[in-house]
Amino acid sequence: MLKEALYHRPKNNFAYAYDEQTLHIRLRTKKNDIGSVQLIYGDPYEWKDGNWLLKKELMIKTGSDVYFDYYLASVRPGFRRMRYGFELSDGNETFVFTEKGVFESAPTNDIAPYFCFPFLHPVDVFKAPDWVKNTVWYQIFPERFANGTSSNDPEGTLAWGSSEPTPANFFGGDFLGVLQHLDHLSSLGISGIYFTPIFKATSNHKYDTIDYLEIDPQFGTKEDFRQLVDACHEKGIKVMLDAVFNHSGFYFVPFQDVLVHQENSNYKNWFHIREYPVVTDPLPNYDTFAFEKTMPKLNTANPEVKNYLLNVARYWIDEFNIDGWRLDVANEVDHQFWRELRRTVKSIKADAYILGEIWHDALPWLQGDQFDAIMNYPFSSLALDYIARSNINALEFTKKISGILHSYPENVNEVMFNLLGSHDTERVLTVTGGNTKKVMQLFVLLLSFPGTPCIYYGDEIGMTGGRDPGCRKCMEWNPDAQNHELFAGLQKLIRLKKEVPSFSAKSPISFLTSEDTPDLLTYVKAAGDEKLLFAFNTSSSELTLNPALFGSAEPLINIWTNETLKSDEARVEPDDFLIIKWKAN
Repeated sequence: MLKEALYHRPKNNFAYAYDEQTLHIRLRTKKNDIGSVQLIYGDPYEWKDGNWLLKKELMIKTGSDVYFDYYLASVRPGFRRMRYGFELSDGNETFVFTEKGVFESAPTNDIAPYFCFPFLHPVDVFKAPDWVKNTVWYQIFPERFANGTSSNDPEGTLAWGSSEPTPANFFGGDFLGVLQHLDHLSSLGISGIYFTPIFKATSNHKYDTIDYLEIDPQFGTKEDFRQLVDACHEKGIKVMLDAVFNHSGFYFVPFQDVLVHQENSNYKNWFHIREYPVVTDPLPNYDTFAFEKTMPKLNTANPEVKNYLLNVARYWIDEFNIDGWRLDVANEVDHQFWRELRRTVKSIKADAYILGEIWHDALPWLQGDQFDAIMNYPFSSLALDYIARSNINALEFTKKISGILHSYPENVNEVMFNLLGSHDTERVLTVTGGNTKKVMQLFVLLLSFPGTPCIYYGDEIGMTGGRDPGCRKCMEWNPDAQNHELFAGLQKLIRLKKEVPSFSAKSPISFLTSEDTPDLLTYVKAAGDEKLLFAFNTSSSELTLNPALFGSAEPLINIWTNETLKSDEARVEPDDFLIIKWKAN
């Protein structure tokens, strides 16, 4: 056994409070190197006759990435405190791994070598809104979803869908258009809408905010927005807005004041200005989003800026009862600001959802003091590389996605915002080369994966489009141009997710993909004695599932077709999937 590969630390994703009574302890080992792992644990103050009273619990192997295996134990320490170590064996050798190194057997006369979880404080438990776990989101780019009235169209608005989207053109999408099509979302099974920015701005995307406390006139009025939120809530649909707190727009009044008054401006410390006079060309001499001169970076450490933005976060919840904030370019804003934003938001609405836009490993933002979740682009990338692009096989996908899952605590994974595409990416049908069977495979993966899934507007009816601006086409409302089979398939998946307990179970998924079938992705979810196996075939040949996956359980039910199968009849066609339910013996 390779001792140098062992890794644990009593913090973050390796030791955390899952709930107010339960601790999760993880250990990482060299891949295929360990026969069994037991958690050795006990209360630091329980002794008898000079010996520490310890217990042992077998740890479960929860997955493997490219190089490592991961083990988990879930324990409820009686007094919410614990010292612990790990007993590892491969059949030939046994040793104990502790914070202070390796021992031949578990020390009982001294607890100093052991890892320590000092106390499980309820206030330290990562808490995200429970409702998020059962929500299916739908992302709307307001300018391109539906034009409900021409009365608020910007000058030069084009006829709906009459031209390809550009960074500068307008088609008149507005709140009334969304309101008129809420039944489309309800019919699909949507229970949450994520709107990209709706505040006053000059662009069609509205990420260049002029006024954070005003609705952009092209979308309607505040009363229109209130009516839309109320209508969504009546249909059981939550509403999440997009907040751009990393930077403002060029025409944001404080920045315009800086351009006029330069170093004498009362707002000069609202931004990161390197020198005067302030210039925009050839490169801005102030910090921006990327090098975009029209998006000056806000100084969120400045008390005035902080108060202004926190008031914005407070205002839209107080006045319009929105249910969450999606935070743009979240990784480039200081952590302290996000901590204060969380306190502000949760003090007004304790179950509001706070979602950060971060495209990489985001554990520092997911400690329970900042965000509830991040947009899970690493999931998106791997899912598309596997199913849409065929860049990796099922075995490689399993290893890489397992690495991502073990990067976070389970209670974080349960509310992670999973997506296949957005206003910043190619549309999923385009990535698959127009293959709707692959799109359905991706929808199954998205809906069954731990977290809260999001559908980008139009993907449910087969819209296409490359990267921005191609992915921002006008929503297709002509029934003859919609893919009704794709819509019905996604609709059915969402219904199954709501109706079949094991489909939406919180319990982690167990991957069964093997070296013998590297093109067949298989994993199981469970709720009580009900088990659900998902299988995906991305090869060009029919693949047969190993009957041993089901034990001696009979009957097996294909819940997609409602057919009864025997264990030796489970076959997956090319570019297809199976969802099989059975009762564990």
